[in-house]
Amino acid sequence: MRDDIFQAMAEKDDDGDGDVSVVTKTKPKTAKPPLYKVLLLNDDYTPMEFVVLVLERFFGIGHSHAVEIMLTVHKKGVAVVGVFSHEIAETKVAQVMDFARRHQHPLQCTMEKEE
Repeated sequence: MRDDIFQAMAEKDDDGDGDVSVVTKTKPKTAKPPLYKVLLLNDDYTPMEFVVLVLERFFGIGHSHAVEIMLTVHKKGVAVVGVFSHEIAETKVAQVMDFARRHQHPLQCTMEKEE
């Protein structure tokens, strides 16, 4: 059957001009989605132990690394705690903010587009 298709195509081009069209499929290039940094901001009221708990619980960070990040937040005022897709970053921020409010802490967590 495949030979029949090629034969039919060859007969269609028997007008002698030699013009044969080739159809090519191109895949559209998909851009990678932008990533977002999740940031913890320092305040004068949230206990350091609570910040460490947040880092361990919501970001899966080990205790010693969580302590390092907490100290960075404390000393520098802010620290990046992870880089995620928009949806995941948004979810992490919402989880942290909700958890902090439920425990009556003013801890701030934000996200910003990575450049």
